[in-house]
Amino acid sequence: MIQLNINGKPQQVDVEPNTPLLWVIREQVGLTGTKYGCGVAQCGACTVHVDDEPVRSCSMPVSAAAGKQITTVEGLSPDSSHPVQKAWAALDVPQCGYCQSGQIMAAVALLRKKPKPTDKDIDEAMTNICRCGTYQRIRAAVHMAAGSAKGGGSIIHMGAETARTGGPVAPADGNSNVQV
Repeated sequence: MIQLNINGKPQQVDVEPNTPLLWVIREQVGLTGTKYGCGVAQCGACTVHVDDEPVRSCSMPVSAAAGKQITTVEGLSPDSSHPVQKAWAALDVPQCGYCQSGQIMAAVALLRKKPKPTDKDIDEAMTNICRCGTYQRIRAAVHMAAGSAKGGGSIIHMGAETARTGGPVAPADGNSNVQV
């Protein structure tokens, strides 16, 4: 038996020590927000936090996570009220949504280290792959979660606001860097 702590709850699992953490989280514990993407730690769909560090759970053996604090997307907040989750929803970041739990977990880790990241910081830290190409929205949502004026939305999102309202909409804080 391997002892884990997932989202603040103790879990005992009876699996081989080299079983990938991803499969334990999904199949043994039943938390399916963490996704399988590539299986070789390249795409990031399986990103979770282990002791507050982002890891690709598809390549981490469960034995390496024993005794550590594991946080999945479900553990960020019980009602999706984490600032990153709220920014993702506000800016309609997901298209297919498959990679988004990993994207969110990567963004949370970035903001923990750099509370006010630059575009360059975001581009360097957010190495997860999005098949739908929502990178502009992802960047805008990270800025919004950080409380920066750049969080007003991506070009695509601003286009949707213009179509819906007849003009660009300033962020709720009144700061806008939108040039018309």
